[in-house]
Amino acid sequence: MTLNIRVIAPDRTVWDANAEEVILPSSTGQLGILTGHIPLLTAIDIGVMRVRIDKDWIPIVLLGGFAEVDNNTITILVNGAEEGNSINLEAARSSLEQANSILEKAETNKEKIEATQNVRKARARVQAANVINR
Repeated sequence: MTLNIRVIAPDRTVWDANAEEVILPSSTGQLGILTGHIPLLTAIDIGVMRVRIDKDWIPIVLLGGFAEVDNNTITILVNGAEEGNSINLEAARSSLEQANSILEKAETNKEKIEATQNVRKARARVQAANVINR
């Protein structure tokens, strides 16, 4: 038995496949889902979703949203998403360094909030790219 996982961003369906397990970056921490999981609705944080197909783990960066689990179907509506295999590790590291630099220079609360969000996004991209490049 498998899980049907769909990741839907505003502009496209990012992922639509069956898998044995998924680990979601929920707003309360990492959330593992296996077949037979009880119905659930949860907020998704910025982070890396990991999907296990056979023995391989596939990382997908999620940029916040919501996930619904029901009857071995997981529907994830996100603000944005990116598959780990499409991320250039060096470019992601460079973006993280730049985002950290901007955060250090942020002065107003608005600048700090925006910079923190950008650091979290960049960190998730690096994390996903690292899984692919192992």
